[in-house]
Amino acid sequence: MLFVVSTPIGNLKDITLRAIEVLKSVDLIAAEDTRHTAVLCREYGITAPLTSNFDHNEQGKAKHFLEQLKAGKNIALVSDAGTPGISDPGFRLIRLAHENGIPVTVIPGVCAAVAALTLSGLPSDEFVFKGFLPVKPGARRKRLQEVALAGGTVVFYESPHRIVKTLEDARELLGDPVLVVTRELTKKFEERLQGRASELVAHFTRHKPLGEFVLLISPTAVSIPSIK
Repeated sequence: MLFVVSTPIGNLKDITLRAIEVLKSVDLIAAEDTRHTAVLCREYGITAPLTSNFDHNEQGKAKHFLEQLKAGKNIALVSDAGTPGISDPGFRLIRLAHENGIPVTVIPGVCAAVAALTLSGLPSDEFVFKGFLPVKPGARRKRLQEVALAGGTVVFYESPHRIVKTLEDARELLGDPVLVVTRELTKKFEERLQGRASELVAHFTRHKPLGEFVLLISPTAVSIPSIK
């Protein structure tokens, strides 16, 4: 069986008892970064062998994992943090397992997008997850404009290197909406900030952006005369 296992996004205590049990019992753990997952394994006395499964080798290694699964092995799929397949490697192996009749089950747990939405205070009955915004400015601006067409709160991931530019684009394209930005969720310096895009730009101009960011926008706060 293939076990899709969610792991902590920061605080190592945010792991389920079932996840620990499964990671201890499988024959192999396919990890996005074995060095990162090794820290978790040491914390909980998990001794299953680790092997890498990241974006650039996933397609090739998926066939190897499939052979192991067909041979009766149990494999746990994990990413560095959160839930595999959610802006992390994993979906190719999951799809391949389904296509070949391999049983797949999920060990649910933490997801940064859901954690940020829960913390944000924005409407959560309907939301759209857009993953990481494109690196290229034109594509990023186009993706931001799509917020006006969304039916609920929109959730993005963003890097500390681009968060200011993304906020500047939101100010220009979306009518300086009120946004929520979270960073370093579950970690020592967890922070939630709310304000207009221009206010958040000013904040991060004064305070260097550090950590992993989730950006949330409610369409009710967006003011756009037209989208081109």
